[in-house]
Amino acid sequence: MNDAEFDLPPRAARSAAVTASGGLVAALRQAAEARGCDIGLPPWAVDAVGIETTRGYLSVDTVTEKRLFRLRTHIPDFGWDIGCTDDLGTLVEAIAAWREGVPFDELTARFDFLEIGEFTRALEAGEPTATQWADLLASEYYRGQRSLLRRLHADDVLRNTFPTMTHRAVRLQVDPMYWASRQVVVYEPEEGRYEVRSVRLPSPHWTEVPGDGLIACVRAALYDDQ
Repeated sequence: MNDAEFDLPPRAARSAAVTASGGLVAALRQAAEARGCDIGLPPWAVDAVGIETTRGYLSVDTVTEKRLFRLRTHIPDFGWDIGCTDDLGTLVEAIAAWREGVPFDELTARFDFLEIGEFTRALEAGEPTATQWADLLASEYYRGQRSLLRRLHADDVLRNTFPTMTHRAVRLQVDPMYWASRQVVVYEPEEGRYEVRSVRLPSPHWTEVPGDGLIACVRAALYDDQ
């Protein structure tokens, strides 16, 4: 591939770059090389996922019907979109700048396709937990789980775990930046009745827990030796 292909109109460039390069990963590598960018794709990578940065992981996929490249950021077991563009060259420059630690305000000024919200900005400090709790507690979509969320958040230990929602159950993770850290899922099938399941045990199972024992049970599952 020569540099001229990256000067085509954006949609034509996208199609030509990906097709001629033999796939998205190859196209990203060649676009990055053409611009002197380091996007962190290891030589053995076959998918544009898990690009490691100090502010979570990045991944790229395609939105076929709109002919766009979609950029996402992740922490283990949780990811979200941060922008789409039809310009492959701009995309690799944004990835390289993200990996270099360019401040988010500067990133959004340079790359107008990026949409960096409050939660993403929390990654810059390496601690997105408080923001995630606030978002879930304020969410109308999870109004049915608000009582459970509040109960868990009220505990001074559990509020330091990272919460996500899994099929209307609350998943708590000790360290959101480490994929293998201990996790627990808490479900409230009916008011005042709880079920707890540890994640990634050899034989995960649900344990029914009375309301007055919920916090102690969840703490033990997350922090006690097993």
